[in-house]
Amino acid sequence: MRLRIDLAYDGTDFSGWAKQPDLPTVQGSLDEALATILRLDEVHTVVAGRTDAGVHAMGQVVHVDVPDDVDPSTLAMRLNSYLSQSAISIHSVREADPGFDARFSPIYRRYEYRITDTSSIRDPRTRHYTLWMDEALDVEKMNAAAQSLLGLHDWTTYCKPREGATRVRDLQKFDWHRDENGVLVASIQADAFCHNMVRNLVGVCVAVGRGRLEPADAVILRDQRVRTAAFAVLPPQGLTLSEVGYPDAAELALRAEQARRRRDPV
Repeated sequence: MRLRIDLAYDGTDFSGWAKQPDLPTVQGSLDEALATILRLDEVHTVVAGRTDAGVHAMGQVVHVDVPDDVDPSTLAMRLNSYLSQSAISIHSVREADPGFDARFSPIYRRYEYRITDTSSIRDPRTRHYTLWMDEALDVEKMNAAAQSLLGLHDWTTYCKPREGATRVRDLQKFDWHRDENGVLVASIQADAFCHNMVRNLVGVCVAVGRGRLEPADAVILRDQRVRTAAFAVLPPQGLTLSEVGYPDAAELALRAEQARRRRDPV
């Protein structure tokens, strides 16, 4: 039986999602909890989006295959009890729909990045979830740069290369606004993201907001498809995976099959 698990976590003290020897990770903690509760030698969760060290999640999704006699109805409660001293919270556990694959079935992932500049009110309670900057940023120019980047493109400029991994992604939404305390909030949505893509996209917008780049430079740099020192990849603490979106149940298997195909650059 395949289970779908929806969860959230504070990534501050984790060395990312993926299991690593002798390091605290979200996957390591969750897999251990599942194996212990279900009395299995080991389990292996598959995640919708791997997060790096220090990155948070409010809407993460995983799947895991377990014996058919497992009762999912009480598993969320049991997992939360086991993980009560960790920074992981289980929202729900249920039997997955046929064809569901947490990694390949999504039609979008959405992230949020938060920045406090000199125009914002600094709230020390959110210091692990917000990047503090000691200068003013121009949100209108940042938004212009963000909007210009939308669409299906090769994101080599904004990705950390990984052998054999495609860098073609469909950036569906990217905008900035200030919340009630003046904090800059980026909302970034794509079908998927390559490694470090979100923090690089935020980084180029911050360079624009500081006046070091023009809004049009974001597209110029993208289309050069080369790594550059024109902007900095931003730290992880301001980044949160906020939502993973899936199609209707009848389309899950087809979506997973389509996502496995490597797309050609455009």
